[in-house]
Amino acid sequence: MPANPSPLQSLRNELATSSAAPSTIAFRFEANANSNASHNTYLGSYSTEALRRAEQLPRIFAEAQNRPPLYGIPISIKDCFDVAGTITTCGSSFYAHHNPAVPKNSWVAQRLLDAGAILTGKTHLHQLAYGVTGENPDYGDCLQPRDATLLTGGSSSGAAASVQEGSALAAIGTDTGGSIRIPSALCGLAGYRTSHGIARGEGRENREDHWTGGYHLAPSFDTIGLIFRDLRDAPALASAIFDIIPAPSQTTLRIGYATNDFLHDCETSVLTAFEAWKQHLAQHGAKLAPADTTFWTDAPAIYSPIVASEAAVIHRGHFQHFDPVIAERLAYGASISVAELQNRHTRLQQFRLQMSALFETFDFLIAPCAPVSKLRAGHDHTESRKAILRYTTPASLAGLPAITLPGEHLGAPLGTGIQLLAAPMQDASLLAFASRLAPTV
Repeated sequence: MPANPSPLQSLRNELATSSAAPSTIAFRFEANANSNASHNTYLGSYSTEALRRAEQLPRIFAEAQNRPPLYGIPISIKDCFDVAGTITTCGSSFYAHHNPAVPKNSWVAQRLLDAGAILTGKTHLHQLAYGVTGENPDYGDCLQPRDATLLTGGSSSGAAASVQEGSALAAIGTDTGGSIRIPSALCGLAGYRTSHGIARGEGRENREDHWTGGYHLAPSFDTIGLIFRDLRDAPALASAIFDIIPAPSQTTLRIGYATNDFLHDCETSVLTAFEAWKQHLAQHGAKLAPADTTFWTDAPAIYSPIVASEAAVIHRGHFQHFDPVIAERLAYGASISVAELQNRHTRLQQFRLQMSALFETFDFLIAPCAPVSKLRAGHDHTESRKAILRYTTPASLAGLPAITLPGEHLGAPLGTGIQLLAAPMQDASLLAFASRLAPTV
């Protein structure tokens, strides 16, 4: 294990040594907010409320031994989740002007508060969470804090920016077709996309809907997740927020990897990172073998019509108020016939059966998060979106959990993240194994 503590453990250590630490930490993190060149990491930053809560935490949780797991930890939340007293915009000025301030927290916001977290603010997103770049005509394109020439990726753009700039230790985002994996990869961060069933309460007696107070893009594929810095923090964060009980890490694992036939459009830097992670996995006891991912190429053609159709229902009557590119997607979704939609759902079930067959051979699968390592600000990314979705939508269709393995952790260039995938609802084993992969120092 690395000798230095993880970011989460480091803050926990600091909090354990001083009763004033929550406010000290909150001030330190708040000083970094909106420090990207576009100054739009947050669409709704409530530093006063965050600092007030930080000052109150030692009184709320007076007994140190009874403090919750995220006590004093600054965490941002994507602006498609309700936070009491605020307006949820979904990255749209139309909704900012027409939605009322909400009286209660979403499930995920309340969960964070109950766990002792400090909410740093509501973060930027690609409009309606319907895009992969982090571009937004209403609130400006979200630029990476450490490189103003690069977009963060999306749709959880501000989530990634908040962690990269240091205004939050972790960030709540969503992932429908890659919206955790893409920005975490492009920003050199770790990410965790939950299994689709986690948000629906599968495997839990009370069957809580984690999307209560959250705005969907496409319920068939929407998941909630996290962006953070260090793989070692993944199990603790997932346990505190999603009640995923930490599991012992398996010592012998079979991992299938996407082959060159699928990776034909990858940048050299992405392929370099992919090979580095394959070697690193082998050093951690994994047995690697090529996986037949030929059928993955069909994923975008199944994914896109279903998402467009479901999003069109949610935003019906308002298309003209959105980015013309998104309005066009919504109009397309509204035009899809019942027969065509049934055809896509039939193909979806076939796709899921093929993915299930892979997990009869392998415990995990790996592939790049994207074939590109950067999205240049101000460039046309129409073709980039198509290329990226070919890599992210296979896991989305199958409802798989995913961890973003940052290429930078192994010395690869910024933006070369790799996705480690597990079978549905195998989140605990995925998180446990990923936490072992942080490079030693």
